Amino acid sequence: MAFYVISQKLKTLLKMKKITLLLCVAMVSFTMNAQIEAPAPSPSSTLIQNVGLTDVTVEYSRPSMRGRTIFGDLVPFDKIWRTGANARTKITFNKDVTFGGTAVKAGSYAVFTKPSATSWEVYLYDEPNAGGTPKVLDESKVAAKVTSEVVQMPMSMETFTIIIDDLSDNGATLGFLWESTYVPVKIGVATDEAVMKSIDKVMAGPNATDYYSAAVYYMNSGKDINKAKEWIDKSMSMTEKPAFWQLRQQSLIYAKSGDKKGAIAAAKKSLEAAKVAGNDDYVKMNTDSLKEWGAK
Repeated sequence: MAFYVISQKLKTLLKMKKITLLLCVAMVSFTMNAQIEAPAPSPSSTLIQNVGLTDVTVEYSRPSMRGRTIFGDLVPFDKIWRTGANARTKITFNKDVTFGGTAVKAGSYAVFTKPSATSWEVYLYDEPNAGGTPKVLDESKVAAKVTSEVVQMPMSMETFTIIIDDLSDNGATLGFLWESTYVPVKIGVATDEAVMKSIDKVMAGPNATDYYSAAVYYMNSGKDINKAKEWIDKSMSMTEKPAFWQLRQQSLIYAKSGDKKGAIAAAKKSLEAAKVAGNDDYVKMNTDSLKEWGAK
């Protein structure tokens, strides 16, 4: 009887240990798979603004004051600041611009600043994706440097904010706001120049390349071959020295239109130009076509 009782107790104990082990495994598994979602202390933000005909994109992280003194304390004066939190603040221009009056090529740049009580130095730096703030800026990588006066705001901005404001066809203002500080930098874009070039091109009519592309498309698509012939002639007349490959297309268009004499003349010019260029493929194609068209 005593043996039976002991045996039952051992079975119960082993069963309890097994249950405990399973619970431990389950807890470990839950801990490994569970992911707590919480808001980032300095959330990321992307600002996209069209300025005239230029796209300006700013990617940055936005820290908040949370009762702290910012400039001269959290952000020290006279030291390079990444102008935000986390990764480097990045600005991208899809066309050439001026930044504070300095010409800047299209591309992406890190935005660094050196705040003081009365003015900021604002830098565009050629390494937008590197980590942290460099201890010393490499002057060869500084695409632009601007000094801008600090404007004291009548209210306090809790969260660091970058804006693009004062929009016009030819520029805008990039603004940095935090605490009671506002710092503006002018961005200039060449909208007028681009529009005038577009107007001049359209008003002047199609150029040689336009006529050539349209003619070749018409021939290859089986469209009006006489219109293709008209356009290839205009293209050749506007081209100072047609290339062998252009003359080759002219000969094919002439042949397709039924003008064998014109096709042979164009093919002979293409053949000579191809020989000078050393292009054996076009030499052979023109030789074969001249033979097919009965050239003498």
